[in-house]
Formats: sequence, C-alpha cells, structure tokens
Amino acid sequence: MNRTYKKVRTRFGPDIRFEVEAIPFRATQPTELERLKERLLLQLLKQASAPEQNVLLRRAANEAAALAWATLYPLLFFPTLLEEKARTALTQAQKQRSVRRHSFNLLGEAV
Repeated sequence: MNRTYKKVRTRFGPDIRFEVEAIPFRATQPTELERLKERLLLQLLKQASAPEQNVLLRRAANEAAALAWATLYPLLFFPTLLEEKARTALTQAQKQRSVRRHSFNLLGEAV
C-alpha cells in the first residue's frame, strides 16, 4: 500500500435546476409509416390463402417497417421491403410444409 497519500477535500458546486418540457410518447401516435404498413398489410392479408400466413405476413410487415425506419426515406423503401419480406416468409413457409410432408411420408414408410 502506498504510504504517501494526500487527503483531498471534496467541493460541490451549487445545485443547478432547469425545466424540461414533457413531450408526448411518440409510439402512441400513428405515423405515416404505420398507416402505410396497415394499408399494405391488409392487402396482403386479403390475398393470403391460409390462416397461418397471417402471423408470417404481420412479422414481415414489422421487420420491413423496422428496416425502413433506418433509411432516410422510410415511406419510399417500405413497400419494396414489405414485398421482399412477405415473399421470403411465404416461400420459407412453403418449404417448411414440404419438408414436414416429406418427413411424415418417410415416417409412414418406416413403420
């Protein structure tokens, strides 16, 4: 342990107070992007052929909106991002159904 130490006196400055204006929580107000998302999602859901696609399309819309927010022009990029995300989600679901069907057939043959 260091034997040479110096005690330092602490000094505090005067308390400073200032007013902060409360800003309403932004997420409670629908934005243009949210309105666009709901409108385009509704169109996709009307075209959906199976009930399980509902969850996939909603997730794709949320992901597309999150990505669009990261751009300078979210309203411009969102429709294309949603289209790509929705197509990818539906393709993946189709592949998954095919794998399940094939696995079920293999299981049936094994028994």
